[in-house]
Amino acid sequence: MLRPTSTNDFFIILIVVSLVFVAIAKLLFEKRFNHFASILINSSYLKVYSKDQKFIDLFDGLLFLNLLFSASIFGFICYNTLFESTEMSVALIFKFMFGIGVFILIKVLLERLIGSLFSIDNLMDKYLFQKTSYKNYLGLALIPINVLLLFSMTPNKAIVLTVIILLTVINIIGLLTSYKSNLNLIKRDFFYFILYLCALEIGPYIILYKVFIETKV
Repeated sequence: MLRPTSTNDFFIILIVVSLVFVAIAKLLFEKRFNHFASILINSSYLKVYSKDQKFIDLFDGLLFLNLLFSASIFGFICYNTLFESTEMSVALIFKFMFGIGVFILIKVLLERLIGSLFSIDNLMDKYLFQKTSYKNYLGLALIPINVLLLFSMTPNKAIVLTVIILLTVINIIGLLTSYKSNLNLIKRDFFYFILYLCALEIGPYIILYKVFIETKV
């Protein structure tokens, strides 16, 4: 549990805002939201809604905003637990939000650029939709996790690392689902797939980790 009370009050505001984004998404797109909530056990959501995707999608946009807020809170908890105890500030949280948002958007733009260069825009759009859906699902999962870590227990390295592993597993499930649906293409261009995997799926996270450690926010 994080203290003092003023710190908890700020986190409560962030969590409430996250819940508002999720509530609006459910209110405006109830059927889609209910379908989305079962994405881990039923991938039919990806097949149904990938056909109607738009470059700017309100449903995904609302869940992405929740992801930014939730991931920023969890990022602070991780940093505070795994590296060094630091006093929470509004500026620090917004640094996390800005960093996470810029990282995700740049990565998406690079992947869209690759899709255009190799004339596989439709395939890349489908792939990005699948990845975005699982990332947004992580944002939903982080809401109760953050509440527990902030108000019900004292975070320690074992707990935080367990949560990180759980979130990584969910992300890997999303990637494997995407790769499975494009298996024939991957087999045909396996070398380029490995190159893509190293350059845009593994490399950016290694760089982000090094920057995170060296700059210490």
